[in-house]
Amino acid sequence: MADKFKGELDPQIANLLTSIDGEKNNGSTDLGSLLDETNSSPKPAQEKFKIIETLSEKPKPLFKDKDFYKKVIQGEGEATKRVHDFLTKFLNAKDPQDKSMFRARLIPAIWDLGSSIAGKISKTLPLCKRLLLRFGILSPSLITPEQQEMLSTIIFENKTGQPIYYQDEWLQRIATGVINLSATDELKRVQKDSNQKILEKVDQTKGQKDSEIMLLNNKLNQRDSLENELVQYIQIIKSHPGQDAVNGRGTPYSADQKRAITSIGDVLRKLGTVDRDITKSCTILENLEQSIDSLSKKADGVQATTVDSSQVISEFNTIRQMSKLCVGRKGNHFPILMKNYLRPNIRDIATRENIINEIAYLESLDEGLFLRTYKNQTTRIVPNIIILPNYGERGICWEPFERRNRAASRGRIAIPLYPKNLRFAVISACADLRWQVAKEKALHYWMEEGVTGKYYQWFQAQKLRGDVKEYFINDYLFWITKESEGTQKLDRTVRGIFWRLIPLPQEIKDKLRNRGFVYNELYKKDINRSKSDGY
Repeated sequence: MADKFKGELDPQIANLLTSIDGEKNNGSTDLGSLLDETNSSPKPAQEKFKIIETLSEKPKPLFKDKDFYKKVIQGEGEATKRVHDFLTKFLNAKDPQDKSMFRARLIPAIWDLGSSIAGKISKTLPLCKRLLLRFGILSPSLITPEQQEMLSTIIFENKTGQPIYYQDEWLQRIATGVINLSATDELKRVQKDSNQKILEKVDQTKGQKDSEIMLLNNKLNQRDSLENELVQYIQIIKSHPGQDAVNGRGTPYSADQKRAITSIGDVLRKLGTVDRDITKSCTILENLEQSIDSLSKKADGVQATTVDSSQVISEFNTIRQMSKLCVGRKGNHFPILMKNYLRPNIRDIATRENIINEIAYLESLDEGLFLRTYKNQTTRIVPNIIILPNYGERGICWEPFERRNRAASRGRIAIPLYPKNLRFAVISACADLRWQVAKEKALHYWMEEGVTGKYYQWFQAQKLRGDVKEYFINDYLFWITKESEGTQKLDRTVRGIFWRLIPLPQEIKDKLRNRGFVYNELYKKDINRSKSDGY
């Protein structure tokens, strides 16, 4: 049966199905060998980020090329001339008004240059052009030798295995079709032809496949856990330390052993249910693969291995909008790195490793941050994180998840590479994500249900003005950085909403109950709800 899973099926699915089939056919499992597997334990379904100690590597010769600036701008058409002209005038200007004027003209010229380079990302780009996209470096002369040294120690390759990408890496994945374009309001344009509709259907079906794979993996982990539990009960039953083999006297099962026998029946029933779910998922996955194969044949020749350069440029323009949101209306929108804007410590820069450490801190306080429930199965789904070379104050959530795959897609958030406060930037991005996921989940009931509904009702009752999401993000920041330590910063109602719907870990709640009357009252409400089974 395993052979039928080879060939046409997606390799990821084939591996899953083959392993399942192999286990079913292995009917002669030896109980003794099963009991010997004391160290076998299922891999955790939802592993959190772990603190990374190594934040840098040996300096690399990134800025040794004397023609760095020349190579960055050359070959980019009109953008080359405009950037060089305005940069020269900006650097040489003495009058503050002239300097401000040329600075304003240089900004769009730099974005045009970046757009031109981004359109060629699928080709082999010179390192200097890639460094403009990654770090915003137009010329090494604009930063000090010490800053050059620091930037050259940033770990260049993604050794973490996490979906965290610098801007050039993100565009590269877009160019090769690994990641779909970010959603924009401009998607409602020309009428789509039949091939485009088929490709959209393929994309939608792939989203269903990803969701089903997520469910299957959860069920397989659940089965592993039940099998380990079964082994433990068998070990308890087989243990007879009090027997006297010499005199032929044995002992009856103890109370614990009798309970283990009863529990084995419960575990076996659960295993039967899980196995039915696994079988159902396998069938669904096979059908989805057949549908994808059929639809792909209908759109034969339409799908390409690389995305058209115009689409990569479109993604770069979307990134420009993300950057504006990160910086804010009153922030520093200068798109190139200058020595007076760069912090001196690598720990203050939003490198991939620093972001992971900040999220590890955040997830230790908000354990449900990346958890998503689909068909009663909860999975941890980390969003795609794009690191943008700007001076933004905060991170933002661009999409909570992709439109055609709400269950299993990663969504995407953006974090500024050179923030004023790294922790603030990361937490604000995750707060934005939390709000948007909750809002999308509640659909048109978002003002009534869940955390968005409760918070919106408080917002209305207080007769506040402005963007309710902005208030939520600010309060979430206080919740994580202040309230988790027992410093009261939130309105009483808001604290109650967060305590219940964005709960802190139980050990922190246990500590907070002794830090003041308000926390003790919330703790008592938890106990009362648990007793009434109304939590």
